[in-house]
Amino acid sequence: MKKLLSLGLFALLLPLAFSANAKFVEGKHYQVIAEQTAAKPVVKEYFSFYCGGCYGFEPVAQSLAKKLPDGTEFKKVHVDFIRAASPEIQNMLARAYLVGKNMGKGDQIAMAIFNQIHRSRVPFVNEDDVRSLMLVNDIEAEEYEKAMRSFSVRGAASQMKKEQTELSESRVLSSVPMLVVNDKYKIVNEALNQRNLENELQELISYLLAKDA
Repeated sequence: MKKLLSLGLFALLLPLAFSANAKFVEGKHYQVIAEQTAAKPVVKEYFSFYCGGCYGFEPVAQSLAKKLPDGTEFKKVHVDFIRAASPEIQNMLARAYLVGKNMGKGDQIAMAIFNQIHRSRVPFVNEDDVRSLMLVNDIEAEEYEKAMRSFSVRGAASQMKKEQTELSESRVLSSVPMLVVNDKYKIVNEALNQRNLENELQELISYLLAKDA
C-alpha cells in the first residue's frame, strides 16, 4: 500500500516538475556560455555606472541579491566600455564601489554613484570628486585612501577588467546589465516578462543554480 501511495505521489509531482523545467528554455531565456561551472554558487551582474538601464535595474539587482539561497554570492562586475567617462574615472568608481562593499556599504555606495550621475547629473571629473562622494557617505578619508590603494581592491578591479575583456572577445558581453549564473549561464533579460521581471529573474536564477547543485 505504501509503495502504491509513493508511486501515486510521484506521478502527481512529475507534471509539476516538468512544467517548472519547461518554463525556461535554453537558447531563449538563457544561454550556456561555458562548459565548466563556478567552484562556488555565484550570480554576477555585469554593469556600468554610466548605463541608464543599469541605473533603472539597480533596485532589482539589490533585491535579487538579498533573496539568493544561502551560500550563493552576488557579485557586481563593473565594465568601462561606455564612453561617457574615461576608463580611468570608471576604474576609480569601480574601486570606490569595492571599498564600500568591503566596508559593508556596497549597495549604498553603488546607489550614491548612480544618483550623482543620472539624477543629479553631476559628472565625476577627477579623484577628488570620487573622494567627496565617499566622505559624504560616512567613509573616513584616511580609511578610504588606504583602501583605494590596497592590493585587494586594485586586484579585484583588475579582475573585473579581465572578465570584461574575455567575455567581450568571446562576444558574450555586448551590453549591460547582464546577469550570469555560476559563470556558465547567461540570462537573456529580454525574453522574460518585463512586467514581472524581478520574480521571473528570481525563479530563473534558482532554476539555473539548481542545475549545477
